[in-house]
Amino acid sequence: VQLQASGGGSAQAGGSLRLSCAASGRAFAIYAMGWFRQAAGKEREFVAAIAMNPTSTYYADSVKGRFTISRDNAKNTVYLQMNSLKPEDTAVYSCAARPAIASMVPNEYNSWGQGTLVTVSS
Repeated sequence: VQLQASGGGSAQAGGSLRLSCAASGRAFAIYAMGWFRQAAGKEREFVAAIAMNPTSTYYADSVKGRFTISRDNAKNTVYLQMNSLKPEDTAVYSCAARPAIASMVPNEYNSWGQGTLVTVSS
C-alpha cells in the first residue's frame, strides 16, 4: 500500500490541525495504521495507532486526550485530529501501515508515507 500524508502546517498553542493519510492500493481495511512523529534532533516516536477494527485505538501518553485517530475505509484514509496543540508537538508527522495488528513500534510497519510538518508556536 502506498501512503500520502497531508494537512500539516502551522498553529498557535491551543489550536487544532487535522492530518490525513490517503492510501492507494487494495484492501486498505485489512491494514492497521499508525502515526509517528520526529522532532528535530530526536528519535522517531509513536503517536497513535488504529487497528483494522476502528474502535481499537492506541495513543502515546503525551497526546492522550488531545489527539484522535480515526479511519474511513470507504475513503482509504486515516486521520489524526490534533487539538490543544503544544509547542512540543512540533515535528514531522508520518503515517504508516502494517497488516492486521496495530503496533507502537515503528520497525513493525512496512509501508510509510512521506512526512508532513507540524509547527506549533507559543
